[in-house]
Amino acid sequence: MNRQSVDLGSGSVGKLLFSLALPTITSQVVNMLYNLVDRIYIGHMQPASTVGALALTGVGVCLPVIMVISAFAALVGMGGAPRASIQEGRGDLEGAQRIMGNSFVLLVLTSLVLTLVFRFFAGPLLQLFGASENTIGYALDYMRIYSLGTLFVQVTLGMNAYITAQGFTTVSMKTVLIGAGLNTLLDPVFIFVFGLGVRGAALATILSQAVSALWVLRFLTGSQTKWRLRREDFQLQPKVFLPSLALGLSPFIMQSTESLIAVCFNSSLLKYGGDLAVGAMTVLTSMMQFAMMPLQGLTQGAQPIISYNFGAKNPQRVRDAFRCLLRSCLLYSAALWALVQLFPRAFVQIFNSDPALVDYGAWALRIYMGTTGLFGIQIACQQTFVALGNAKTSLFLAVLRKIILLIPLIYILPNFFANKAFAVFLAEPVADFLAVATTASMFAVQFKGTLAGLEEPKPPA
Repeated sequence: MNRQSVDLGSGSVGKLLFSLALPTITSQVVNMLYNLVDRIYIGHMQPASTVGALALTGVGVCLPVIMVISAFAALVGMGGAPRASIQEGRGDLEGAQRIMGNSFVLLVLTSLVLTLVFRFFAGPLLQLFGASENTIGYALDYMRIYSLGTLFVQVTLGMNAYITAQGFTTVSMKTVLIGAGLNTLLDPVFIFVFGLGVRGAALATILSQAVSALWVLRFLTGSQTKWRLRREDFQLQPKVFLPSLALGLSPFIMQSTESLIAVCFNSSLLKYGGDLAVGAMTVLTSMMQFAMMPLQGLTQGAQPIISYNFGAKNPQRVRDAFRCLLRSCLLYSAALWALVQLFPRAFVQIFNSDPALVDYGAWALRIYMGTTGLFGIQIACQQTFVALGNAKTSLFLAVLRKIILLIPLIYILPNFFANKAFAVFLAEPVADFLAVATTASMFAVQFKGTLAGLEEPKPPA
């Protein structure tokens, strides 16, 4: 898809939304598979029952650290890209490029700091996230090499957002496909042929990310892009990058708190339901991650349309884009809820076939995803706040659902139910319902006011 074929300011909103969302959804799915490839190959290291299992656990312990690295890329990239779209909509191409240039420098600086932190404090951090004396060696082998590629990860994830924000979703999808494909090819070579084990998996990953990073930079400095990455925009200006960071706090919190929430859920479920409940929770979170990808793809596809037309002061097109996004998200989430409630065992069996875990997981899944049918409202409204550049509200809503509501409910609800494990699983739908009600109420008021501001007649010259 080239730039000339993407006119964010005219044409059918529905067709445009889905043309932008489809490559983004594909990228989401491929990126998830990207993260699983290392674990699949490592799990087959011989002998699989000892070395493979311990190595897999060791690499799994690294996942929270990897999520933190991705969260910092979201802080800069997903905070700056909507603001750049708004500037382009206002006709300020220089402003859009300035935001992108400042973001690039911030990503480089952040990656350098993170690399030093993970190089010198990898051991204590991995032990904090659950590494044992049996798995810490594998975790360190993986993390010490992976951390050297932090720059490539930051540039790939952070700057790819600026490709998507211009409407080049096919190009941004190729960024992910190139990295994932190369990683899949290199993993068995480095792990098994060269005998590097988990170090080989980490090396394959950072080399793949390096190629993806070069692809992104080549595009953003080439002739096809409209926002060009230029050296003159590399001088950091607080008035340029601070609003971007403020807007990026919402996706940053949403990603970085996943590890904290996992710890809260697992510790409570281990106490009330034992290993079976913890195993079920692993299945439920995996299910939720895959299930939410289409919603994330839809919102990322809608972001350039909403941001551009907000900047261009075209309130009706902003309204149309949001309504199309809301209908699509709500239809998907409602269909997903119905399927989960009707066929919970089938969903659990995708991830595990142990009869005891399937029985327990099917029961838990119905509770855990009890209000998923409403979640389309939450994500459509919350991400539209981000697309409109409303940093304060988007940040509040990100904090509300996970930190203010979900984490306390995990510990409060068991005090009111005889079945404590049931109460822990119930925390998710209760938090979701309260978050949806709050988000919808705030959005109804603020969105109307925002569009009214765009429609105000200009004073005579």
